[in-house]
Amino acid sequence: MKGLYYYLYLVEDIYSRKGVVWEVHESESGEHAAVLIQRAMLREQCFCSPPVLHSDNGAPMKSQTLQAKLYDLGIQASHSRPRVSNDNPYSESLFRTVKYCPRWPSEGFASLNEARQWVERFMHWYNHEHLHSGIKYVTPADRHDGKDVALLSGREKVYKLARERNPSRWSGETRNWTPVGAVALNPQKEKPETKVVA
Repeated sequence: MKGLYYYLYLVEDIYSRKGVVWEVHESESGEHAAVLIQRAMLREQCFCSPPVLHSDNGAPMKSQTLQAKLYDLGIQASHSRPRVSNDNPYSESLFRTVKYCPRWPSEGFASLNEARQWVERFMHWYNHEHLHSGIKYVTPADRHDGKDVALLSGREKVYKLARERNPSRWSGETRNWTPVGAVALNPQKEKPETKVVA
């Protein structure tokens, strides 16, 4: 139906790029966001080292309901800067992948249930099949589960062996398969480490 919107609530782990929990609703609400965040914490079992939730400045994300839930869970809230479109490039990238997916229904969704089923299929593909370029072409689920190190080590061995067997096919070094290290939202803004020289 024209003019009817559905809202995707999604929590992404920026280290692995994995969508850890998601829901689709007919309305924007701090209550929906609070329930989703609690589900994420329960699923990920990160109560010993509560994460930072970086979100946009939408009403649900700044609602008192969500802020109270974050406080109860010990989660630090962080919000995008107003009028800064790339303040959370990981989230922007994931939502762009959703919107430009070739399987996106050009006529929209016939029902809330249809939208939820589509998102479920998409997120399974994204987390478990999609080889993400930002994390050296492993799936977000593999990185989230710590399997990326072994996968990338195997790829590095294959490339080195191929180069040894046929060096004329290589004009330079092999592809760098070193796992991606720590991730930051805006690394250019972080203070460089200072070294003390004695």
